[in-house]
Amino acid sequence: MTVRTQGYLFVAITMLIWGGFTIFSRLNAGWHISAWDICALRFTIGFTILMPILIWRRETAFLWKKEPFILGLLGGVAYCLTSYSAFHYVPAAHAAIFLNGCIPLCTAVAAYLLFKQPFDKHTWISLIIMLGAISVMSLMMYEQTHVALSIGDGLFFLSAIWWGIFTVLLKHWKLSAWQSMSGVAIWSALIYLPIYILFLPKHFQEASLMHLAIQGFFHGILVVIVATLSYVAAIERLGAFKTGSIVTLAPFMAALVAVPLLGEPLNTAMIFGLVGMGVGALQPWRWFNRKDPLQQQLNAQKKTASH
Repeated sequence: MTVRTQGYLFVAITMLIWGGFTIFSRLNAGWHISAWDICALRFTIGFTILMPILIWRRETAFLWKKEPFILGLLGGVAYCLTSYSAFHYVPAAHAAIFLNGCIPLCTAVAAYLLFKQPFDKHTWISLIIMLGAISVMSLMMYEQTHVALSIGDGLFFLSAIWWGIFTVLLKHWKLSAWQSMSGVAIWSALIYLPIYILFLPKHFQEASLMHLAIQGFFHGILVVIVATLSYVAAIERLGAFKTGSIVTLAPFMAALVAVPLLGEPLNTAMIFGLVGMGVGALQPWRWFNRKDPLQQQLNAQKKTASH
């Protein structure tokens, strides 16, 4: 199997899990699993698996720095609470529009506000497309339902803000994939679980054991561990731009799959929003005349060998 084939295999694994996140998170509402409970389940499983590995490998020292704590608070606790809660209010298509579609925009804004990183021309084009898509979609929805945006849309956008800040800090602090994954999982559990046990409502008794087991395996193992490792492996083989662009498609595809699978509504306004936010997030114009980094590396190796 070639390096490129391996890269696309890891991309496929990541897309299946990231796309499945939308479907399974939406299923929580029908399966009577609250946002409080799914967060507790996810963080408990991640902590139970990763903490013993860190202790066995004697790699716990980095946990007690401020970076893993802040990343766990933002990318773990805050992001999960708002995003899981949003799925109880709106269909899966809204997640693709207001969460996944807005993450690139929120990341660019966070980079500018935190580290004065200016917008490039691609970001400005995306900004115009996304704002236009949301404005037109909101107007169309208001004409159809007399409601432009809902609390679920606001929670998804807040989740995009959390993830944008998380992404910028992660790049700035340069933690490895293993450190960021394990640090976020462990600190999320340490921060959230005591609060959950002492103060938050619990509804586990309303859900079946089978549904809890399915959601625990998916969110606690596949999302937290497998998707992170497969995404990093894909980047190493295909490059960050190509991997990120392809994987970004997953939530938009999941939103379409949710229509027949979950009986989700899909009207003209949502279709317009999906297309507009998808184009803005993917930035397809950057694909033209862009040289493949993997091919450039192979060509360089050939030139070196010929000399």
